[in-house]
Amino acid sequence: MSTELVPLALLMGLATYPFRAIPLLASGFERLPQGVRLYLRLVGPAILAALAAVNTMVVVDLARRPSFHLGPEWLAVGLCIAVVAARRSLLIGLVLAAALIAAIRALGLAPIG
Repeated sequence: MSTELVPLALLMGLATYPFRAIPLLASGFERLPQGVRLYLRLVGPAILAALAAVNTMVVVDLARRPSFHLGPEWLAVGLCIAVVAARRSLLIGLVLAAALIAAIRALGLAPIG
């Protein structure tokens, strides 16, 4: 297991946590305009979605060259988007997407990693 990405994870936590903690820490948050509150609540999920998209779309070879990847992970992404749109539940969408890709990998239809 590589610890190469730990500093990036810490940096992303420092970048996203304050936006997620504002409602808890700032008195009067509920008095902000609705658009501002919605924006602040969506910053964390948007950053996480961007990180997940890169992990789905980009593969780095042994020479550290990135390339576009089209694989079974896209099925899981599509399922997650469909479930979230239909059920309005990110948790259900993520669990079903993870279960789908786990099943595909368990059947040997997609490599792990």
